[in-house]
Amino acid sequence: MALHDLVASGPDTLAAPRYRAEPRYRIAEIRAADPLGADPLLAALPAMNAVADVRALSVALRALLPSTEEAAAFGVTDALAAMRDLGVLLGSLKRHGVQPLDAVPEALPVLRRLARRTDMVPRDTVHHYTAWNPTGRRQRMYTGDPMEGRLQDAVRMVFPRLVACLDACAELARLEPYDSGFATVLDRIGALAGAMVDSIDLTVARVSPVFFARELRAYFEEIDVGGEEYLGPAAAQVPLWLVDLTLWQCDRGDADYDAFLDASVRYSLPSWRAHRDAHRGGISAVSKLSAAFSWEGPAAVPAVLAASAEALARVLKVLKTFRARHLTLARKAYAEEVRRYEEGSGGAPVALLRTVLDLTRDNETLVRRPLGGPTP
Repeated sequence: MALHDLVASGPDTLAAPRYRAEPRYRIAEIRAADPLGADPLLAALPAMNAVADVRALSVALRALLPSTEEAAAFGVTDALAAMRDLGVLLGSLKRHGVQPLDAVPEALPVLRRLARRTDMVPRDTVHHYTAWNPTGRRQRMYTGDPMEGRLQDAVRMVFPRLVACLDACAELARLEPYDSGFATVLDRIGALAGAMVDSIDLTVARVSPVFFARELRAYFEEIDVGGEEYLGPAAAQVPLWLVDLTLWQCDRGDADYDAFLDASVRYSLPSWRAHRDAHRGGISAVSKLSAAFSWEGPAAVPAVLAASAEALARVLKVLKTFRARHLTLARKAYAEEVRRYEEGSGGAPVALLRTVLDLTRDNETLVRRPLGGPTP
């Protein structure tokens, strides 16, 4: 399968009709939008960054900045595109050692206005940098290096599958392991989550960890917006935790992972934040199955319950596979001989990836144990 085949489809083509009312899922519209007339200027951004031209970057940010009245008049689609285009300049200035709002203080009320309009944080996120970023000649990039584009594509391909996962996880939370649909929904989640494995495989094959560590990572640093720090676009903001939440994390979490999610959730879409609020106090699929097996005892397990357990184990194996490969990649990017930062761009140490991998593996083992046979 070609990379184009994986990233060409999106919520515009995958989602149910009701999703089309959600402007943040209108990917084609957001990519096409250029409310600030930024195309010509941002085409020159990699050249500015190559020579660390802070003055040119500051002039560019000031030139693109709309008035607060103009920002307030934007629809959500244009506001998202505007934040996307201002955001690459914010990250570029910080990469070269300048707090962007120190250089262009008049940007503060505009960023706050765009944040209120979009119901998101007052800077760009991974969604702006990947899913809502145009492709081809209009693609917004910090470096212009083909590996940067490949990394954007690898993250971009995950977005539509996670959109579809949202409904599937909500549906799963309403079911019990004795329901025949429990296994069916889990299989759907597993197929959708498989995009994460495809994404990490493409990243490993086409993006050098040294390039990320030495060239790209610095553009994702946090910036100060009105006295509060906000992280830059980070792959950690791609919320695989939406799947964890329903499968095991809502009642089988870890203090460090829970704290990381509490800090990360604000970078998500409004509907995804609402999903977490609705389900964070629920009973996980792993706990439901564990209780059901305890009730049944050591006697023959009903076929529907065994099917539910097998389906859940398959999904957890997909997540385990992704996390093992992600951990390997992160260890290379943050190895002592190449790294420039101690923590990942999402604000967490590499050790947390190991913790979450272990938790995923432990839950898979717990689900497989009543079925007998070795854990893969």
